[in-house]
Amino acid sequence: MKVLLWISALAALYCAVDSKYSPPKVQVYSRNPGEFGKQNTFICHVSNFHPPDISIELLMDGAELPNSQQTDLSFKQDWHFHLTKSAAFTPEDGRKTLCRVTHGSKVTDFAWEPNM
Repeated sequence: MKVLLWISALAALYCAVDSKYSPPKVQVYSRNPGEFGKQNTFICHVSNFHPPDISIELLMDGAELPNSQQTDLSFKQDWHFHLTKSAAFTPEDGRKTLCRVTHGSKVTDFAWEPNM
């Protein structure tokens, strides 16, 4: 009987912790329409995530874009957080530009695609 109660308590704890985890929604875009060889701003907006343990990297061909700026961590009344990070960049054909989001232990890359 005690084992059943212990398993029930663990299951309830797992459900309570798991229900508070929300993976981030990520939007990757540029300030202006993508045009190769023309300076632009690369933007990565990360929203609706919990807990706030997150990092955002803006990369071009694996190297971090310099002089990036990040907003302060903000949250809604339901404790879901959001951040935006941006950096100047010049898109070039054949180069890979992406936003790498690390939330907890999960790392996911989101590629920017020119809308040409």
